[in-house]
Amino acid sequence: MPHKKVLFRADSSSTIGTGHIMRDLVLAKKYEKKGYEILFAVRNLEGNINHKIKEAGYQLILLKSQSKKELVHVIKNSKASLLVIDHYDITYKKEKFIKKKTNVKILSFDDTYEKHHCDILLNHNIGADKKKYKNLVPKHCKVKCGQKYTLLRDEFYKEKKKKYKKSKHCTTVFIAMGGADTANLNIKILQALKKFENIKIHLVTTTANKNLKALQKYCQKKEFISLHINSKKIAELMAKSDVAIITPSVILNEVIFMELPFIAIQTANNQKEIYKYLKANKYFLMDKFNSKQLEKLLREVV
Repeated sequence: MPHKKVLFRADSSSTIGTGHIMRDLVLAKKYEKKGYEILFAVRNLEGNINHKIKEAGYQLILLKSQSKKELVHVIKNSKASLLVIDHYDITYKKEKFIKKKTNVKILSFDDTYEKHHCDILLNHNIGADKKKYKNLVPKHCKVKCGQKYTLLRDEFYKEKKKKYKKSKHCTTVFIAMGGADTANLNIKILQALKKFENIKIHLVTTTANKNLKALQKYCQKKEFISLHINSKKIAELMAKSDVAIITPSVILNEVIFMELPFIAIQTANNQKEIYKYLKANKYFLMDKFNSKQLEKLLREVV
């Protein structure tokens, strides 16, 4: 058995979304290849994707609360040498407390330029600025910023090499508003796209989406819409598409890597920094959903 252990602390749910766990699984694979044993400490929240962790073959530790003391107990008990924190509720003060009680090495994810008490800080988003962390992390902290640290599943590297023949008579649109679609925009987007002729849609979502039943009902008998639930072929669907409609979040890194033209719709506060970067670089985007604006942008993109 490997003697080094990495403990990931993250959650997923219908309100939190699925992005944290999905990117953690990519990072976990990198550590696994280095010989580390992987553990995940998660809560059993409604609409979680904890099954993805089990499917990857990693140990799952279910937490009863968001308590820092419970987490400290898990760190000590598991003898983890590295704690990966991917959680907005675990603040600088909590990180400091964890460090004091366990002396575990801490890697903190950040995409909103918050203060952290960690040994490694990772912001793998497009446009992430290392300079902004100067007074936000300890002096010894290694700051990993920007696209070169982007966490991509193997499928993206494989699919990018393939050349799919695309139709000249039909526009294929890839839609991903987050695994949980917390802003409940999927149906509104589909209604806006209804006005376009010769269109084909690949919409991806997960069972974490609490509006899934309504979405399934809406997509019934609409042959131009393919609804993909818990898909393992995201990269392939992107590769076969002409344009994407997404949120300025983790998925943006994947779309940019696949060189797929996109329209980004901001749906949460934690997307503001990426949104600012996209706006400064004149990408197609919306600060909130607007049906007419989406139609206009889509005509410009395609």
